[in-house]
Amino acid sequence: MQLSDKHEETTTKAFAGLRVLDFSTTIAGPHCARMLADMGAEVIKIETDGGETMRTRPPLRNGCSTVFGQLNVGKKSMVLDLKSEDGKEAVQRLVATSDILVENFRPGVMHRLRLDYDSLRSVNPKLIYCSISGYGQSGPSAELPAYAPVIHAASGYDMAHLAYQPGRNRPDYCGIYHADVVTGTYGFGAIASALYQRTLTGQGQHIDVSMLETMLTLTVLEVQNSQFAVKPPPRPMFGPTETASGYVMITVASEKTFQGLIGVIGRPEWISDARFSTYAARRDNWAELMDGVEAWSRQHPTDACLVALGAAGVPASAYRTVSEALADPQLVHRQALSSVEDGGGSFQVLNLPFRMSGADTAPGKTMAVLGEHTDKLREEIGLADNAPIPSGKTAATN
Repeated sequence: MQLSDKHEETTTKAFAGLRVLDFSTTIAGPHCARMLADMGAEVIKIETDGGETMRTRPPLRNGCSTVFGQLNVGKKSMVLDLKSEDGKEAVQRLVATSDILVENFRPGVMHRLRLDYDSLRSVNPKLIYCSISGYGQSGPSAELPAYAPVIHAASGYDMAHLAYQPGRNRPDYCGIYHADVVTGTYGFGAIASALYQRTLTGQGQHIDVSMLETMLTLTVLEVQNSQFAVKPPPRPMFGPTETASGYVMITVASEKTFQGLIGVIGRPEWISDARFSTYAARRDNWAELMDGVEAWSRQHPTDACLVALGAAGVPASAYRTVSEALADPQLVHRQALSSVEDGGGSFQVLNLPFRMSGADTAPGKTMAVLGEHTDKLREEIGLADNAPIPSGKTAATN
């Protein structure tokens, strides 16, 4: 039985029983909190009466954003005015019953609201408080405004990427926000680690996640090359290889795949050729090697190239659109998408990219209307009629 088959029969949620307060907006924090929701935590998204800005991002159907849904499905929605004393009181009462708080305001905002970690840990010493920001919570850049494109540029990522683009001297435009998604994922991992540590110590802690440092983790080779004199290859190692009908990506990262590639293109003598016989030699003569590969690939359509390369064990793929990738039978087999509902109807969201044999990782099925759970939650924490905190709700118990 495959793991994906076991998953279909699993209803256990790994984070069932945990409560999360999600104060975050846009992408990084909401992505982190949605991962927690998918794992079974009760996530309460705190919004203003105007709603989070991503609620207005297209695609829109009947005023409902599917992008917002992708980032926030499965969460509850509570409207609070954090500048009011009533809003602050509501947060403190919620914190007393919560396990995790996620926020991605600019450093200093939560302190000015008196909702920072130091202010709230006295309410709940077990609270795990995750702050996501551009540059970290302290230091000379901490209070600078930051969005993902700015962090891409500041981290060196864009210039590192440019170095692999032959003939280019202007950095690319930024359309895909790696910094947001990866930072949110690091936040999720840090929270999971803090939850385990809490089982040992009984104490919560403050997590400080930096988008700048996150982006630097994507430049593994470049971080090391920046410290030492490394001769760059005369041509980028991996790029589009032209076929008779388009382009394919081919990677040759081992002797086995190199030998398989050489067999496919009909140049077995290159295995012992001094220009290509070692990894170092291939780097120095990469342009000649790939010219030889393209002399073969240009004679065949993309599909035929992929069949031949796959049979020889050479990693390769056509260049696909996102729509084409989502139609891949492998993703259908993995059940990589789930259908969810909001006020505009149904749409599909991505599931978490991992499966667990003992836990269900599927997302929730519905997207909350703005403020949908406000009254019920206020009643739970005793604010419907300014009542005191209900008995047994003075501290987190998870």
